[in-house]
Amino acid sequence: MPTRSFFQRVFVHNIGLKVVSLLLAIGLWRAVAHDPPAEVEMKVPIEFHNLPDSLEVDSVSSTEAEIRVRGPERLIHRLQVADVRTEIDLAGIRPGERTFDLNGGQVHVPQDLEVVQIKPSQLHLSFDNRETRTVEVRPRVIGNFASGMRVKQVIADPSSIMITGPRRRVEAVEDATTDPVDISGAMTRASFVTQAYVPDPLIQVVHPTPIRVTVIMEGPGDEKK
Repeated sequence: MPTRSFFQRVFVHNIGLKVVSLLLAIGLWRAVAHDPPAEVEMKVPIEFHNLPDSLEVDSVSSTEAEIRVRGPERLIHRLQVADVRTEIDLAGIRPGERTFDLNGGQVHVPQDLEVVQIKPSQLHLSFDNRETRTVEVRPRVIGNFASGMRVKQVIADPSSIMITGPRRRVEAVEDATTDPVDISGAMTRASFVTQAYVPDPLIQVVHPTPIRVTVIMEGPGDEKK
């Protein structure tokens, strides 16, 4: 009797739940067993962490990495670029050039996935002190004028903007320019709202603001006044 009671308690009690659990376990095992490995390659941005406030990255080389990831096929199919992060710690960096090795320690992927290849394997960067200065805005005016008409004066408001970036690049900037302003057909005075920029991609405009460009035209008769 005790043996029968033990058998009922272990094997018969809640038999329905135990059967369902067994079937789920078998299903999970089969899913894992029949989930072949797969690989995917994706481009992800390289994140820079702990860059000192006084420094800027003075390099236009690519800051993306091609990461090849391997793992169960079901996970690979669901993998998104946002799930993969490549990080470089810049704590303690100084002005000058520096080469960083890219390896598995800098790449973070979801659990059960592994990084099998990183391209490039190294990243060469240069760093410079940050500088901020004010430069003049020179509007870019284009268009076809009526016969005898010419541009007398171009006024930008505000007439200057503040820029910031790596010191040597900021010091090399002579002025900022605007998007092209087409004054075709203007006969006296015309105003346009546009934006100012610096072509160097590593220089930023501090607090960008619209630029109002006013163009004053004159004709042959105006020159005598």
